[in-house]
Amino acid sequence: MKSLPDGTHNIITIGFHMVIQHKAPPLIGIALGPWDASFTALKEQRQCVLAVRSVEMAELVLDIGNCSKNDQELKESSKWDRFGLDALPAEKVNAPLVGGAHVITNIECVVKDTKMVASYGMWVIKLVKAWINPNMKPGEGGRMFHHRGDGTFVVDGEVLDLKDRMVKWQEFQD
Repeated sequence: MKSLPDGTHNIITIGFHMVIQHKAPPLIGIALGPWDASFTALKEQRQCVLAVRSVEMAELVLDIGNCSKNDQELKESSKWDRFGLDALPAEKVNAPLVGGAHVITNIECVVKDTKMVASYGMWVIKLVKAWINPNMKPGEGGRMFHHRGDGTFVVDGEVLDLKDRMVKWQEFQD
């Protein structure tokens, strides 16, 4: 088991992330500022797991994001315990994967670039391993939800397939 010992796991909800680079190695940008306890954890550990969750977990995700390990009620336990989350062993990083029927994927990452952290709170992380829940593939059961920044969300739904019109990006299609 590569993950950190029980009781030292951290979990945070991130309201903003984006793909920065598609070619190898895939790079993702995440917004995380020093006001968050997780900022220090990422700065020290330089690795994390992004768990992409389905809409069925929306309320739980908000509840997790509305508390901090610095809150008084979490002094005796962890968010993992409080919210009944399963920490599963990762392969390439010390952070745990998030278990559960409604987790679509877990993406193991390491910090690649911190040049924009001080100015913008933007971390560039590199994907090193991805896990997909075979029962929650997007379009086959797993519907993601996306934060709009004001407490409202957009939920994935109907797929509009225009692959045949994307003549400049054919090499990226299945």
